[in-house]
Amino acid sequence: MDASAPAIVASGLRRSFGSTEAVRGVDLAVQRGEIYGFLGPNGAGKTTVVRMLCTLLRPTSGTASVAGVDVVAHPGDVRLRIGVALQEAALDPDQTGSELLRLQARLFGLRRDDAARRIAELTDLVDIGSALDRKVRTYSGGMRRRLDLALALVHEPEILFLDEPTTGLDPGSRREVWAEVQRLNAERGLTVFLTTQYLEEADALAGRVGIIAQGRIVAEGSTEELKRRVGRDIVVVQLDGDMDAAEGLVNDLPDVERVERMGSELSLAVTDGPAAIPLVATALANVPGVAVREMALRRPTLDDAFFAITGQAPPVDVAESQNAGARP
Repeated sequence: MDASAPAIVASGLRRSFGSTEAVRGVDLAVQRGEIYGFLGPNGAGKTTVVRMLCTLLRPTSGTASVAGVDVVAHPGDVRLRIGVALQEAALDPDQTGSELLRLQARLFGLRRDDAARRIAELTDLVDIGSALDRKVRTYSGGMRRRLDLALALVHEPEILFLDEPTTGLDPGSRREVWAEVQRLNAERGLTVFLTTQYLEEADALAGRVGIIAQGRIVAEGSTEELKRRVGRDIVVVQLDGDMDAAEGLVNDLPDVERVERMGSELSLAVTDGPAAIPLVATALANVPGVAVREMALRRPTLDDAFFAITGQAPPVDVAESQNAGARP
């Protein structure tokens, strides 16, 4: 692969299921060595895009190349160059980690000596340690994810696809997986294409983010660039009383660029937060039937950018609220 060429390129990528067009003309370019975050509401088409790039699903139209190889013309060559860790880790609970890694190495045609060397490297690389000799059924969720990463890396791929890799994990295990991904990228220069429903995850890992909605990429850039689309500061106001009157009033205040309403909370995107707070407080104090319970100033988050760009609330953080995950 040409070192100057993008690791992943898609042009006009489309996929239909009967009369439903799930992906409607996706264009993207992921550079070698970057972690690219791919976000979108449930049903937006992000998993369908990943399946096409991984050669698991044939595009209806458009073109895509991964590691310099066309995904339709030469899918077998693409598979030799990529590692894939999907949302559900398909691990045999009755085998040990070592057995699964040896099997994966043999499936990719590694000789016995090369397989042993590679497994030894991966043991240190993804911090599996002595757990390799235990059956997978004894592994924690975080350990299963790390083993799944090791399996995806056995053949030393150029590009790693991670499809919602931490769905269903507790916060501590999620951060362990994040650390492994960051280390792989930093130490090996591995290109990572990451789909996630956790905006915190994209913010922590991705250098650049693409947001897909209704089958199209609607925004792309660094997380800081996307946050700047919201405004410089966010004033959050918790209210009791007439929300319609309060929202209408603050919408007309100077320097208020946008107002978002969720239940009894108003979030105001403003150019100068410290200057806006006294203006907002004074204005709301004069609205009959409205009482301010709490007011705070914060910086925009990726959640704010997601809402502003897609018009939808960010996906629910299922791992922390339900300890379970749902594939879009």
